[in-house]
Amino acid sequence: MKKVVWALIDSRKGSAGQIRGVVQQLDAAKFAVIEKNIEYTALSALPNFLRGASLLGLASSSVPEINRDFPDVVISGSRRSAPVSRWIKKHSGGKTKIVQILYPGAFGRKDYDLIFVPEHDRGKISGDNVRFTIGSPHRVTPQSLAAARREWEKAFVALPRPLTALIIGGNIKGKGFTEENAKTLAQAVKEYHNKTGGSLLVTDSWRTGENMEKLILNILKGIPSYNYLWGDKSSNPFMGYLACADNIIVTGDSVSMCCEACGTGKPVFIFTGKGWLTPKHLRFVDSLTSGGYAAVLSQDNLSFVPAASLNPAAEIAAEITALFKI
Repeated sequence: MKKVVWALIDSRKGSAGQIRGVVQQLDAAKFAVIEKNIEYTALSALPNFLRGASLLGLASSSVPEINRDFPDVVISGSRRSAPVSRWIKKHSGGKTKIVQILYPGAFGRKDYDLIFVPEHDRGKISGDNVRFTIGSPHRVTPQSLAAARREWEKAFVALPRPLTALIIGGNIKGKGFTEENAKTLAQAVKEYHNKTGGSLLVTDSWRTGENMEKLILNILKGIPSYNYLWGDKSSNPFMGYLACADNIIVTGDSVSMCCEACGTGKPVFIFTGKGWLTPKHLRFVDSLTSGGYAAVLSQDNLSFVPAASLNPAAEIAAEITALFKI
């Protein structure tokens, strides 16, 4: 009989994507996954030591989602959902195992069967139920890449090879994406193209900013490219970029973008800039480069070949499976 999994999905795309990345790695012959879409009220902003193991902060429309036909395991992925998963375990009489993606805080930590924390967030976190991964789980798999390639390869067929995906982030909390860094990135990409040739597959973020976007594109003018920029209402080719690119250049401000790029198994070059990334971001980039998944963007690293593709979702799924000895 299959083990039943509840995946607690809320409006935060980052945590939702991580949970979905994990459950798609579970063996469908052994697990039946049910998504529980939950919404919150303003009370969810209360500290978890006040919310406890409760449904406090859960919107009334979402309460019926958490019925008493309790599953074998719950996977949650945010601080706000942590009290909900702990409530489920308590009211199941301990039948339900609970797994947390990202650290929920020290309060109630012992209730979790497994907690997964990115290596760059390790700090002073410890515990028998804590596991550390390089980067965060994502949904990039050979299957998803193959599907995206079939969908998008015709769109890029006229572009000279090799294709280099350029994935641009931007401002982060307390750290602006400066004109200096935008220029440095664009110039580094231009020099990269001068040595490799081919074309660019360009995309950016709302955090890039219109001025920095224009500056970068102006410096890269003349290089063959396919651009999908923030605000474009057409189909998003991001997965098509990952699937069809021969090489990937990505800014180091986004854990998810870098992890997804490294999940392709293709050469990934990370731009770190100057005075921009936080110490945590720099630890993250170091974990990718030390593990052989990526290289820092430099004219000295153009021959980089990754040691492996990054797949923390598979590692987490294997640990969940081991809980049941199946």
